Amino acid sequence: MHVFSDIKSIQEHLAKLHSDFKIGFVPTMGALHQGHLSLINQAQKANDIVVVSIFVNPTQFDNLADLDNYPRTLDTDLELLNKVNCDIVFTPTVSEMYQPNEQKIHFDFDGIEYEMEGKYRVGHFDGVGTIVKKLFEIIKPCNAYFGEKDFQQLQIVKKLVETLKLPIKIVPCAIYREEDGLAMSSRNMRLNKNQRQAAPLIYKTLTSAKEKFGTISVDKLKQWVDTQFANHPFLTLEYFEIASEQSLKPYEVCQENEPFRAFIAVYADDIRLIDNISLGN
Repeated sequence: MHVFSDIKSIQEHLAKLHSDFKIGFVPTMGALHQGHLSLINQAQKANDIVVVSIFVNPTQFDNLADLDNYPRTLDTDLELLNKVNCDIVFTPTVSEMYQPNEQKIHFDFDGIEYEMEGKYRVGHFDGVGTIVKKLFEIIKPCNAYFGEKDFQQLQIVKKLVETLKLPIKIVPCAIYREEDGLAMSSRNMRLNKNQRQAAPLIYKTLTSAKEKFGTISVDKLKQWVDTQFANHPFLTLEYFEIASEQSLKPYEVCQENEPFRAFIAVYADDIRLIDNISLGN
């Protein structure tokens, strides 16, 4: 396994690869878990070389405390990647990726950047677009793998590739869950015992909402979800939304024959957890 921390070195190494080699890319912010490994496994099956990046990107955090508290476990991450036979790891510093006082790029993602996460995390998707664009330019992958837990981010990255006309295939990967249903997330390691025991309510609520969808009005369904978290001792609902998978517009302004998903964001103290579920068959 080759590990690089500077742009020049990894680009020189990648330039030596056979011109026909397919490069699969898995961008991460570290604190790796089985969900990340499932993306890597999928990439290994379809590519000659797999590159994993580990970089906690400051420009996508709207909350400095969240940035400071984001788990950083580089040594453990590298051990894990070595065990799964990852080919190349890119671990740049902030100063390597950003010039002093460099600002994130403002993108037009056809409005999907203002829905859900965009409403609650102002500028978040400009930060996502900025770092993904940089990483794509450095790695030049054939295929890039993104988990559906961050479904809105996945759609943002697809729009980025489409807008910039990049020759990269974005591969969606299914949400990887704990046995109790909680979507795997690097932030989960910050949960205390009580929060961790309570957190499966998020997925349980989504699965119940899926069963109820179409049998009651969307307004009543939202009210029902609100009651699941009302006065909960450890979890606070930030939002629950039913939206089009393509436009991410809320159900109320979409055609009823569109594919929809239910999206949810919940706080456990200052730890923010998101999840979603398809409302199709």
